[in-house]
Amino acid sequence: MDSTIDPRCTHARAITTGAAKANRAVLNNLITLYSKSNLPSHAVRVFQSIPSPNVVSFTALLTSAFSNSPLSAFRHFISMIRRQILPNGHTLTSLLKTCASLPALTFGLQLHSLAIKLGFSSEPFTASALVSLYFKTGLSGNAKRVFDEMSVRDEVCFSSVIVGLARNSKPMDALSCFVEMRRSGVASTMVSVSSTLRAASDVAMLEQCRIIHGHAMVTGLNLNVIVGSALIDGYGKCGLLGNARGVFDELEMELNIVGWNAMMAGHAQQGEHGNVIELFTLMEERGMVPDEYSFLAILTAFYNAGLVEETEIWFRRMTEEYSLEPCLEHYTCLVGALGKAGRLEEAERIALSMPFKPDAALWRVLLSKCAYHVNMDIAWRMSDRLLHINPMDDSAYVILANAYASAGRWDEVREVWKRMKDKKVRKEGGKSWIETHGEVHVFLAGDRRHERADEIYAKLADLMEEIEKLGYVPVWAEMLHEVEEKEKKKALWYHSEKLALAFGLLNGTTPPGKALRIVKNLRICRDCHEAFKYISRLIEREIIVRDVNRYHRFLNGSCNCGDQWMVGILMWILIIF
Repeated sequence: MDSTIDPRCTHARAITTGAAKANRAVLNNLITLYSKSNLPSHAVRVFQSIPSPNVVSFTALLTSAFSNSPLSAFRHFISMIRRQILPNGHTLTSLLKTCASLPALTFGLQLHSLAIKLGFSSEPFTASALVSLYFKTGLSGNAKRVFDEMSVRDEVCFSSVIVGLARNSKPMDALSCFVEMRRSGVASTMVSVSSTLRAASDVAMLEQCRIIHGHAMVTGLNLNVIVGSALIDGYGKCGLLGNARGVFDELEMELNIVGWNAMMAGHAQQGEHGNVIELFTLMEERGMVPDEYSFLAILTAFYNAGLVEETEIWFRRMTEEYSLEPCLEHYTCLVGALGKAGRLEEAERIALSMPFKPDAALWRVLLSKCAYHVNMDIAWRMSDRLLHINPMDDSAYVILANAYASAGRWDEVREVWKRMKDKKVRKEGGKSWIETHGEVHVFLAGDRRHERADEIYAKLADLMEEIEKLGYVPVWAEMLHEVEEKEKKKALWYHSEKLALAFGLLNGTTPPGKALRIVKNLRICRDCHEAFKYISRLIEREIIVRDVNRYHRFLNGSCNCGDQWMVGILMWILIIF
């Protein structure tokens, strides 16, 4: 076998020439070679043959242990310290990566202290490993402090921070860090670009995705498979499937299963099951083996399209034909589809008998189905199960109260709100945002902080008056019936998504004819959904709303969800990096 492929040939040659006996540097290199070739036992034997191992020897051994037996890396490190051999920057970097993989925060904190004493904490590789450790353990503030204290920041350092911020649900900070990196003259990498795309797509910032796409084209990173998959995922999450498909077609022959799953997920969140199945079939024809995420996209597509039988069929195919074990997310799709069809008892039975402990998301989906079908007995049980998981879960109260309101049981509505108040549970506030000219404008319900607030409210009043002439009737169903009509109308008019829409229609905000794209942190309310259908007809423009559940495309007086928005349809976001 070629010695460049098998390190055992290199080792044999070193033995026959005598180099392995007298040269510690040769033995250190052999440890590294065995480590890279995934032969840890050979690496340990070589290490044990070194009469006086130095810090390089231990570092090579620690690297081998990190990839095969993380806990043994700690034992080797303690052995090194007992021999009074101090670690270098590479040693600490390897150990910090081990701490991040476990994770082992306590040991990592001690390593950070040691790195400070030895003067390695601000060096790029060690600092980047510290940043990754702190982000993976949820200590974003610690990670940012380490980054701020670094003397030299290279592309590895910036990439670590951008990845960490994106994964810790800090998309705006991740985007700001990417901008800072470019201003500092640090080159972009596939990691920094793909993670920035993920951050932009998490908040559906289409213009930012396009800007980063342009940057990737200038740097040549758009042809990288990881960046390409991130672009597909980003455009898909922004609801621009044409752009996603353009990137997909350009890289189709190079893409792996991740890129294909991202394209399928984009169609799935729109309920375009035909396109998802077409991609699935083509993927198999190319010789790729579908995985759990492939089937999650399929189940989500049928679920969002309201096709319960197809959801059941493909759930069975996943296990029977492809020998894949469904995860909690797959069961949630099935339970949701059954509940949507009114088979609430069957859905509850599957949730209780599946091989996973149901999480809050599953019970929340089933609760929303009970509210839709006004089945208060099961709804009450689902609400209790949600509160058992998290007593401060506001959705358990809100959805139950809405269900009682739909049934006209106002005394129970008041009782639910009283329980919520007594428990000091606060309802999450509605928040919507719209991106114009690369800037994000955020609105709360009844928000008057925007510099163009007077124009926004005047525009909204005009819109509401015009759509009433077209036949729009306010939806009062979820509001207490004794509230005066004037107060009800005022409360409904000033919802955050309506304010964002009115701002998007002001002069100079968005080009005429361009689709208006709004993101909301909660489910779009019933009245706003109805109003947006009429407004799309009035202004003859497409309105796209991404709420917490799915995409809604309003055009010519109708929505692509088929008015099934309140069923609590899920939009599964595939984490592909």
